[in-house]
Amino acid sequence: MNKTKRKIFETSMKLFAEKGYDATSIEEITATVGVAKGTLYYHFSSKEEIFNFLIEEGIKLLQNSIDIKTARFSNYIDKIKAIVLIQIKIVAKYEDLITILLSQFWGNEARHQKCQKHILEYINKIENIVEQGIKQGEIKQGDPRIIASEIYGLICSSLVYKTRNKENFDRMKLFKEFENTVIEGLRVK
Repeated sequence: MNKTKRKIFETSMKLFAEKGYDATSIEEITATVGVAKGTLYYHFSSKEEIFNFLIEEGIKLLQNSIDIKTARFSNYIDKIKAIVLIQIKIVAKYEDLITILLSQFWGNEARHQKCQKHILEYINKIENIVEQGIKQGEIKQGDPRIIASEIYGLICSSLVYKTRNKENFDRMKLFKEFENTVIEGLRVK
C-alpha cells in the first residue's frame, strides 16, 4: 500500500471510530489527509469502498495472527490462550478498528451485514478450535458456539478495560486475569 493510500486508510479509520461512519464525510477525510478529492478517488471509489477495505484488512490481520499463533500449539487450551492474547494485543494496537467493527455489527444495511459476516466467520474459527479441544478431552464439555462467542466477547471486555485504564493499560495483567478466570474454567481437570 503506498503512502497516500495508507494515510487515507488510517485517517478514515480514526474518523469512523471517533465520529461514526455516517457522520464522516469524504470532504472531512480529504481535508484531514490533506489531499484533493481526485486523489482520494484515485485510490478508493467511495466512502463505502474505504470502509470495506478497512474491514477486510482488519479481519485479515486478526485471522492471520490467529492462524499463525495457533498452528504452533498442539494443545487446545494453549490455542485458546494464544487467541485471547492476540485479541488483547489487537485491541491495544488497533482500538479504532475494533471500535468500528463493534459499532457496525448491529443493523441490516450492507455495511452491517459485512461486519456481521466477518465477525461470525472469525467466531466460527474459534468454535472449531473449541470443538476439537472438546473432542480431544482437553476442554470441558459445553456448547462450542457459546464458548467461542464468550472468547470473542473478551475483545469487548478488553476494549472496556483499556478505556477505563488509558494510562495504565496492562495487556499482560488483563491476559492473566482472563487466563485465571475464563481459560482455566475451560480446562478439563
